[in-house]
Amino acid sequence: MSSEFELQQTADGVQLVWTAGPKGIKPLHLDFRAGKSGYRAVNSSLKSESLIKALGITGKRKPSVLDATAGLARDALMVAAFGSSVDLIERHPMVRILLQDALERGRNGTDKIADCCRRMQLLEVEHVKQVSSEQYDVVYLDPMYPKSGKQRAQVKKDMQMFQQLVGGDEDANDLIAPALDAAKFRVVVKRPDHADFLGQREPNTQIKSKKHRFDVYIKQGFEQL
Repeated sequence: MSSEFELQQTADGVQLVWTAGPKGIKPLHLDFRAGKSGYRAVNSSLKSESLIKALGITGKRKPSVLDATAGLARDALMVAAFGSSVDLIERHPMVRILLQDALERGRNGTDKIADCCRRMQLLEVEHVKQVSSEQYDVVYLDPMYPKSGKQRAQVKKDMQMFQQLVGGDEDANDLIAPALDAAKFRVVVKRPDHADFLGQREPNTQIKSKKHRFDVYIKQGFEQL
């Protein structure tokens, strides 16, 4: 674990402190009911979410999803909000602690966020290659992408801390092959608009949003999902 960061237990749960960070950056406290992520999970519609379309989720179809690069699980929360079960893989130990703490707190209650958190499970593995073949309907990948200095300046302060902690996923290209093995139907990769295809592998189709694109890899014989 990095000496620049420390985890602190508070009355509201675990928080991450950037001890060597610039002034003005508050501790990172993960709360699925707070902020835009919680609001989106409660209020979004199928038509408005490109991620949900890319994953093949519909009003009747709720595929099982593996989020193999969970991070702060904001996308996973959205997926769970539309009824799919979501298993999470996160390899950074500090982020894993933040996630587990947030999930346990989030499951308390009877609201929609509690239902979402009950559909989310943090796995005891560190890489998608440790998952059994065709264990999930869909595998989702959102690896950290190296950003320019100009882009870093535009990132919100909590994400500045997160990016400093975990760094870029230098082995991101190694994710696509085991992800395709772990998925029954498709793999979805979230990428910046300007980024290369993961592993230089061209997707079957794409769904684009304002800031990102979702590259969709459909396994042969399973085009229906």
